Amino acid sequence: QVQLVESGGGLVQAGGSLRLSCVASGIIFSINDMGWYRQAPGNQRELVAQITNRGSTDYDDSVKGRFTISRDNARKTVYLQMNSLKAEDTGVYFCNNPSSIKRWGQGTQVTVSL
Repeated sequence: QVQLVESGGGLVQAGGSLRLSCVASGIIFSINDMGWYRQAPGNQRELVAQITNRGSTDYDDSVKGRFTISRDNARKTVYLQMNSLKAEDTGVYFCNNPSSIKRWGQGTQVTVSL
């Protein structure tokens, strides 16, 4: 059974940093592309960063230069380092495979205050 467990969110002031983690189980993690999604209040879930199974990365323009996605296949974990956070980064963050969506986890809340 696929399980994605996100953690690392919290309340941070604008300009601050957070590091999110997502541990996967029930899948062969190393062959899966992975991504981080953000769902702001009242908005649809959007893909903000992704990393292929070979380590290539891509970012939404809204986070380019501030967020870094990485993975550790041995730990079956994908990370999102978020720097220079802005109020508009506020939302619930989820991880998943953009190429083959699995059952969603509970997400982790990120709140950026002014």
